[in-house]
Amino acid sequence: MWLFTYLESDTRTLRMLLEENPVLILASSSPRRQELLREASIAFEVHPANVNEERRENELPIEYACRLASEKAQAVAEAYPRRKVLGADTIVVVDDEVLGKPRDAADAMRMLRLLSGRAHNVTTAVCLISSDGKAETRSCTTEVHFRRLTEEEIQQYVGGGEPMDKAGAYAIQGGASRWTNRIVGEYSNVVGLPLSLVIEMLRKIELEK
Repeated sequence: MWLFTYLESDTRTLRMLLEENPVLILASSSPRRQELLREASIAFEVHPANVNEERRENELPIEYACRLASEKAQAVAEAYPRRKVLGADTIVVVDDEVLGKPRDAADAMRMLRLLSGRAHNVTTAVCLISSDGKAETRSCTTEVHFRRLTEEEIQQYVGGGEPMDKAGAYAIQGGASRWTNRIVGEYSNVVGLPLSLVIEMLRKIELEK
């Protein structure tokens, strides 16, 4: 299991800051985000948000991701006042097209053909609401380069079902790892949560108390 050793000193400090109220609410059912928080030793509980994820007309990709992260966090914060709530949204962007979760197998194959043999950006927006109701939304973008994929690889990958609940129709930590020949930026961001940014934001709200 890969470990985020470069975050160890920050997470130790954060654990000390969170001793009195250690449990963060994650407004997401994503197993990838849950695994990342566990890797960082951040205590949390899960209360998924149910919001409309349709993109608005002429909405810029980063604005779209930030809005969804904020709406998810706000929806859960309304149900759990006086708690720290973390909302997140991940999008894949290529040629100014936002690739969310595929609608079906054909859509997943279309997305992977678009990503084949080229670079794309993965942006995760994060909204953190403090226990006193203050909200901060920030984003992180990582550039990912795929080698050229064969049609057989695409069909086999989609047939296995892994792409169906993932932005851009792939999991960097799963089957798509063998296609990735370069990453510029934070790896955990591509998985679904930029840990260094989340830890920075958590430390900030604890230190501001």
